[in-house]
Amino acid sequence: MLFNSYEFLFFFLPVAMGIFYFIVKLKSKRLAVPWLVFVSFIFYAWWNPVFLILLGASVCFNYGVGYFLLQKNYHSYKNIKPIYLLIFGVFINLLALAYYKYFNFFILNMNTLFNLSIPSENIILPIGISFFTFTQIAFLVDAYRGCVEEYRFISYMLFVTFFPHLIAGPILHHKEMMSQFESDKLLKVNWENIIIGTVVFILGLFKKVIIADHLALYATPIFDAAAQGNVPQLFEAWIGALAYTLQLYFDFSGYSDMAIGLALLCNVRLPVNFFSPYKAKSVIDFWRRWHMTLSRYLKDYVYIPLGGNRYGEFRRLRNLLVTMLLGGIWHGAGWTFFVWGGLHGFYLIVNHTWRKFEICLPNIINWGLTFVSVVTAWVFFRADTLQTAILIIKGMFGFNGISLAENLAYRIPLLSGFGFDFSGFMTITNLSLTKVVPWILIALIIVLLLPNTMELTAAYKPALRISAKNIETKYVQYWQWKPSYVWSIALGIIAVLSILSMSNVSAFLYFQF
Repeated sequence: MLFNSYEFLFFFLPVAMGIFYFIVKLKSKRLAVPWLVFVSFIFYAWWNPVFLILLGASVCFNYGVGYFLLQKNYHSYKNIKPIYLLIFGVFINLLALAYYKYFNFFILNMNTLFNLSIPSENIILPIGISFFTFTQIAFLVDAYRGCVEEYRFISYMLFVTFFPHLIAGPILHHKEMMSQFESDKLLKVNWENIIIGTVVFILGLFKKVIIADHLALYATPIFDAAAQGNVPQLFEAWIGALAYTLQLYFDFSGYSDMAIGLALLCNVRLPVNFFSPYKAKSVIDFWRRWHMTLSRYLKDYVYIPLGGNRYGEFRRLRNLLVTMLLGGIWHGAGWTFFVWGGLHGFYLIVNHTWRKFEICLPNIINWGLTFVSVVTAWVFFRADTLQTAILIIKGMFGFNGISLAENLAYRIPLLSGFGFDFSGFMTITNLSLTKVVPWILIALIIVLLLPNTMELTAAYKPALRISAKNIETKYVQYWQWKPSYVWSIALGIIAVLSILSMSNVSAFLYFQF
């Protein structure tokens, strides 16, 4: 089920929240948490009921392993050392993930490398498997480290399956969430949470269905044309890359907002997962703002266990590269994701090395270098094959030629001697430049000059690790949300436009990961 669907907005959500608040009125935690677990399973089953078995088995297995790791006498339990139990638990999780997500990719590459003809399997990727698998691996590791308290099984089930985050994150940490599920605050009708949760959700819905889905109309044709062997020239390549860069931003940012808003309706605060990453002036800063819970996960459970920065500069940079390569592979089974992760690993190595020289460049140059680097890497992230990505990258840097409008041939005839042709700006698609450019410019203005949703609502702390201290002073006075007729009218218009635009429902881009 999609947050941006009529069945979710007008059936699932009213029923789920209506009964939840009825239970809240009864002050029954024994009913509230199981109800949220039940509706979360219904939410997941709406896509494919068969995979409820996988989700349920994963939850039960990991809780069982975690339970034994948490026992005070587990050191002597049947002479099984805790490290072996941890390895077993992590191995089973990764085995399931590898089968569903990477098995056919492995077979394909084996066939290519060794000229084999092993048939691939008809495997359907369970939606959200990467997120609930990584969440539980972190739980097992922390249980082994002694950083986890014992919780009720039903609370653990809600921690893993809670529907606002189940499909595409954020990746939760048990320490942040378990206490909320056990708290009496869960059983209060908090009108501030309801109002702010609704505001955040509406803003996220608008980002997805109005902005992201519209930008997809410009990104998809160019990438599809390149995949068919058409050669994008300079302007087409940049329009495709920028349109996708902004589509992904508003798609993922919109989902993150909706997840935070929905959780707040249940008196639960999720961690911030997205904080204006395209405003970053370095790649290091970008990863502090983009998919923040994944960055935290990779740091705590990959980079630091590899040694972090404890064994010299060379190993630190190596660990950065390995971490980002694994982060790339986590996103999908394909060499394009591997290259995307490798590029960001390379960017981070350059960034950390450059800082040692203590050379300060103007902020606009730092931002420009960072933005172009990120956009270039996104091409690999979006393209179906390396060949398609390289074709678009070559176009972005002028290697496929530069085409201008016909009428410029008479106004600037000298350009024809420098490799320019005058067959038109858009030659491989039927897109209109006059329609594409305004959308890209408007999206860039929103991304770069306006506050994000967390800044707009920071005074009400809608998410974990966000407060008024996180926002710039200029935003407080002019942009912060507050109860007013202006904001009510604006949000009403945004909500109506979003709902009317939901006739063509599209899945969130991160659902495929």
